Amino acid sequence: METSPGPWIGALRHSQDRLRALVEPLDLGQLQQRSYCSQWSIAQVLSHLGSQAEISALVLGAGLSGQDPPGPDAFIPVWESWNAKDPQAMASDALSAYEASVRRFESLDAGQRARLHLRVAGMDLDAAGLAQLGLGEHAVHTWDVAVALDPSATVAPDAVGLLVDTLGQRAAWVGKPDAKRRTVRVTTSDPERHFILETGDAVTLAPSDDQTTPKPGLSELSLPAEAFIRLVYGRLDPAHSPRVQATGVDLDELRQVFPGF
Repeated sequence: METSPGPWIGALRHSQDRLRALVEPLDLGQLQQRSYCSQWSIAQVLSHLGSQAEISALVLGAGLSGQDPPGPDAFIPVWESWNAKDPQAMASDALSAYEASVRRFESLDAGQRARLHLRVAGMDLDAAGLAQLGLGEHAVHTWDVAVALDPSATVAPDAVGLLVDTLGQRAAWVGKPDAKRRTVRVTTSDPERHFILETGDAVTLAPSDDQTTPKPGLSELSLPAEAFIRLVYGRLDPAHSPRVQATGVDLDELRQVFPGF
């Protein structure tokens, strides 16, 4: 996994620029249409990103000043403020808030990047880790907006190339065990990666060096890395799935293991 903050911050900049290009031309009716997130309009997805940008600024500020990051009590007024905005303000303010967040990441000098260490939600994060969290959130929610406007939209390639190597942590966090024991060898393309996915009492996803021919009793799943990211993030429904090769495993069952957020 990429441990230097530079590529993560660069991909976050590209994601922000993509989102701005998508959103700025939208009128009120388009902002109010449903995003990929079934309970959120496009404006509400943007509101969520805006509140996350504001919270990220609080966390980053605490880290740079050597203080503990703020807790959930500090987030409630942020969420309330964003929920109270009208759709057009949700959109324009979100673009401004995330632009400020990305610029703050970009402004960190080498010393600040090296010194930044925080414990957030039980995780020890450095500058790369904090930017990684931001990219996973931003790139996938940008897709939630993009695919509502163009059903063929995909997650940005530079984000895919980074996020695919973080899926083990994500799968353990969001996976919902269904008590069915599976061992699935997953092979991705663009970029090529190999994983072993196991389900049962827990959900684990680990990199694998085993690239041999299929073994008896071992299930196989082969798909683009972009699609695998969306599977783990709960966004690989049949209407938005490329060609997937599945042997010995039911893709619909895996969709239930990763229901999304």
